[in-house]
Amino acid sequence: MAVLIALKWILGSVSLISSLASLIRRDEWWVRVFDFPRIQILGIHILAAIFLFTSGISFSLLDMVFLASLIASFVYQFYNVFPYTLLSRKEVAAHKGDPNEQEISLIVSNVYTPNRQVDKLIRLVRQYTPDLLLTLESDGWWEKQLETLESDYPHTVKIPLDNLYGMHLYSKHELHEAKVLYLVEEDIPSIHAHLVLPSGQKIQIHCLHPEPPSPTESDTSTSRDAELLIVGKNAKDDSLPVLVFGDLNDVAWSRTTRLFRKISGLLDPRIGRGSFNTFHANYRFLRWPLDHIFVSKHFKLRTLKVLPSIGSDHFPVFSHFYLMPSPSSENESVTEKADKEEKSYADDKIDKATPKIVSI
Repeated sequence: MAVLIALKWILGSVSLISSLASLIRRDEWWVRVFDFPRIQILGIHILAAIFLFTSGISFSLLDMVFLASLIASFVYQFYNVFPYTLLSRKEVAAHKGDPNEQEISLIVSNVYTPNRQVDKLIRLVRQYTPDLLLTLESDGWWEKQLETLESDYPHTVKIPLDNLYGMHLYSKHELHEAKVLYLVEEDIPSIHAHLVLPSGQKIQIHCLHPEPPSPTESDTSTSRDAELLIVGKNAKDDSLPVLVFGDLNDVAWSRTTRLFRKISGLLDPRIGRGSFNTFHANYRFLRWPLDHIFVSKHFKLRTLKVLPSIGSDHFPVFSHFYLMPSPSSENESVTEKADKEEKSYADDKIDKATPKIVSI
């Protein structure tokens, strides 16, 4: 019984501290880390409640306050992840029509620089034949190994780096006005280009891999948040269909990613379909969605799936979209537009990072 009581208080305290920490508007990594494991924290809430009852709830004031706090915390955590369940309305409509030239498919894969299982990625590319392949953490070795794809993907942007922020974009279609920009940090690139479909239609693409808040990389989330919000503000003003994709080092349900979606007006095809967790590939019970693909209202979804492991700590993700002639009324955002306070908060976030570029 003493063990059950101890577990009740330990797990309950972890649950409540996690929820309170994620409400704090601070950028330190040890605060922002609680944005990530919301699904796992929900599980801890349930265990804490089970131990509360099995240890013999006394209905004392302390136990009642504890139970009420657990319930409120559980509701808060579930509210954040609810859009990424099958219970939520889909944000991006499905498309079932015949294939045509107004379609775009892509694979996003953080390859993990020391990983040498390049054949697994190449096999997936051969199997799914995406129009675009974006690799992240790819260095000179990965660039050399992936040369075999260039007969099918003649249009490339290559940024081989040894700092875990290398990036390579391979495209079957022409890339116009391709730019490599260092928006916030001088050693963390992003790719921006116009992708030209066979029909002649242009799509604005943004490929990102900002620095995560962690004790080994960045003490705060300031740099990451600013990069996402800069791209979000620029995407909002774009007259073309827009795709933003990459390893954003942030989860879909975080305050920053929600603000990015509010400001940009972009949609998340996972909403109403699942979380599509891509990290950490080696730990089944410690996974969350770090690799993202956001789209403007011009797109409908054919396919979205997490692909098998390639030996990286991330799973690759594949998506296939149909491009509408104009923004589709069938696509309705589940997130409201940013209000005046949120826009001001975003501007403050960007200014705090002292970015090098704010207009893409």
